[in-house]
This record gives sequence, C-alpha cells and structure tokens, in this order.
Amino acid sequence: MVNPMRMKFSSLKIVWLLLLILLITCTPQPTKKIELTFWAMGAEGEYIQQLLPRFKAEHPDMNVKIQAIPWTAAHEKLLTAYAGQSTPDVCQLGNTWIPEFQAIEALLPLDSLLAQSTTIHDTAYFNGIWQTNVIGKSVYGIPWYVDTRLLFYRTDILKSVGYVQPPSTWEEWRDVSLKIHHLSEAERQKYAVFFSMIYNDWQVPAILILQNNGRLLKENDCYGAFDEPATIEALRYYLSFFQDGLAVRSMTEVSNLYQGFSDGVFSMMITGPWNINEMRKRFTEMTGRWSTAPMPMKQNGSSIAGGASLVIFKNTKNVAAAWKLVEFLSRSDIQIEFFRLTRDLPAVRTAWQSEELLNDREIRAFYTQLESVLPTPKIAEWEQVAVKIQEHLEKAIFGKVELTEMVAHLNTEVNQILEKRRWMLERGLIQAAE
Repeated sequence: MVNPMRMKFSSLKIVWLLLLILLITCTPQPTKKIELTFWAMGAEGEYIQQLLPRFKAEHPDMNVKIQAIPWTAAHEKLLTAYAGQSTPDVCQLGNTWIPEFQAIEALLPLDSLLAQSTTIHDTAYFNGIWQTNVIGKSVYGIPWYVDTRLLFYRTDILKSVGYVQPPSTWEEWRDVSLKIHHLSEAERQKYAVFFSMIYNDWQVPAILILQNNGRLLKENDCYGAFDEPATIEALRYYLSFFQDGLAVRSMTEVSNLYQGFSDGVFSMMITGPWNINEMRKRFTEMTGRWSTAPMPMKQNGSSIAGGASLVIFKNTKNVAAAWKLVEFLSRSDIQIEFFRLTRDLPAVRTAWQSEELLNDREIRAFYTQLESVLPTPKIAEWEQVAVKIQEHLEKAIFGKVELTEMVAHLNTEVNQILEKRRWMLERGLIQAAE
C-alpha cells in the first residue's frame, strides 16, 4: 500500500524543484562581454586609448584591447601573426600595405557591411584616398586618417624675388627657384628646394610623373613604364633641380630639415602634414614667414594619396563587433577628437568643417590637395618597386648614370620583381587591381 504522506512529500519536492528551475531561468544572467583586439601603429596606438571610454559607454558589452606597435616592427609582426593565425580583429594599415595583405587573403571584404551601414559611405571621403582601399571590385579598408605631400615655402624669401603667391605651375616653380639661386651674394640662399629623396623617399618623382599624366607601371601593373615619354619628361624635370644646383643633394649640406628651412638654406620643400606642428613648435619666431600650398601643376595638380586605413582580418570571430568599432572611429565627431589628440588629418570630409581646421591656413591647403590625390599602384609588390625607384634615381642625382640608361635598368629590375605577379594573374590566382 502506498503511503499518502510519502506521496505528498514527493509532490512537494517536485514543486520546489520546478520553482527553483523557474527562478534560475528567470534570473538575469551576466552578459558575456565581447573581446576585440585592435593593433595600431606609432603614436596612434597610444592616443586611441583616450577614445575608448566613449566607445565603452555606447557599447558596454564590448571590451577593446589595444596593442601599440612601432611602425618599424609592424610589417613583420603582422606577417608573423598571419602565419600563426593570430591576427587582431581590427588593425591600422598603411594604405600601401593593403594590396599585400589582400593578396594573401588576410583581409575581410567590407562590401556587405558597407551596404548596411548608415555611418560609412564612399562619398564621405576624398576619392583618391578611398580608392587606395579598393582592390578589384571590393573594399578592404576604411580610411582612418589621411596625408599627402605638398609645397612648404618661405613667404618672405619668395616675396624678395617677386613671388607674392607661391608657384602654381612647373614653369613658375623652376623660375622662382632660379631667381632665389641667383640672389646677390649678400642675400643668397644656397639652394631653392629640398626634396626628400635624400631621405630615401620616392614620393616626389612619383608625384611629378602622375602630374604629367605619366604612368609608373603598365599592362595591369605587370611591367615598368619608366621609359615612356611623359615619365621621362617628369624625371628630367626633377633631376634638373639637382643638376643646376637648385636642390640639396645630401643631408651633410644642412644640419637638419627644420633648421635648414628656418635658416633659409632652402626656401621650399615637399613634405607632409606632420611637419606643420614641428615647424610651429621648433621655430615660433618663424610665424608668418612660411606657409603651405598645393603642388605646382603640370598637366594636373595631383599628389600621392597617403595615410592609414582600418581593416578587419578574416579570422575575426566578431565581425559585427569589429565593424561597430570601425564605424565608431569613422564618425565625424570622433575624427575631430582624434585630430585634436594626434594632429592626424581626418579622413571624413565633414570633420573638416570644424572651426579649428577651417581657420588654419597651413592645414587648409591639405584639404585642397587631398581633392586631387591619386593612389600608387595597388599591388603587393609596390614597396619593392618604390625601393628600386629610390636606388636608381640616387645614381642619376649624383651623375653616376644618364637618365635613359637609368630608366632602362629600372624597368628591367621592376619587371623582374613583377614576374610572379604576371604568373599568378595568368593563372587566375590573384585579381587585377582595377
């Protein structure tokens, strides 16, 4: 016979067990936080920490771990991380690095994310900068901050030779350089121009080639085009500054870039936005005696598209969260705040409407120049090609080789560098840049 009391006790146990289960399931459980890793290079890796509290306030379910990496170590560290499948979720990449990491299929295409975004649109950016992130028909990066090269000049010295305004064409640039060089001995400046080639910088000759509607590479970026007439003309113009004693050849001739500009050893230089603050900090007595201007024009007034972009690596487990971080950093208000912290120029056009950017004459010239920037060839081998441009032009600058011979050797070595690219394109292993 079944004991009624035991049945009643068993029923109560079941009821209490059900209540306990119900209580547990109804009690709010702590939300598991999403962990994102973000690698940033140089000073940006330090300053971005100051923006994270705002991101955290808007996305309390996310934690972002920042790793700051020196630029000098970044490339090797990223390749090592890729090989070990330990790349970050989000990363800052120099825009000339994007083709290389896209070629090894490390980057996530962003097209589907862009299609749904209410924050990021291609028209919000300078076209030439945006295009550095487009490989084939897909977008692989979002511009974070931008830079380019333009003319820094001594307003007082140019005025002394009759140039109230900076040179706006190649002819004027050459003319004002000769006039500065031919000042009387009492007033004479040793040089007119400082080109950064002596810092192993390929950008100025590349800019001049593009300004003359020349090409750096041809046939789907598979061969060098340095022997084409427009390119030869641009390189001859560039070399003439050295051959005629108008440009500094070696850093042994100046104590440093800033002192040389301040002392009038040279009156003009082609450089980027980072040197605005350097000049202002180092030489307060120079206020009003120097300024910036867009590049003097030939067939066009283009310059090189530079800066850094935000990418998402393919192996991220948190695509949606990573994209939220990219969108946050791409907002106009955040871009302005980032500029205040770093002095990096905003990539988003609307950020340039802030009063501090609108009213800064030297910075404003960069906005004008950024309207007409062009990307370098979007190929994984570009960094190697750029090194060859530097090496061969240095020989021509010091008169060790004639221009026509130089470009023949340059084309030969560049074609060798691009041999693997041709092989892979033929077999459909990589896609064309355009």
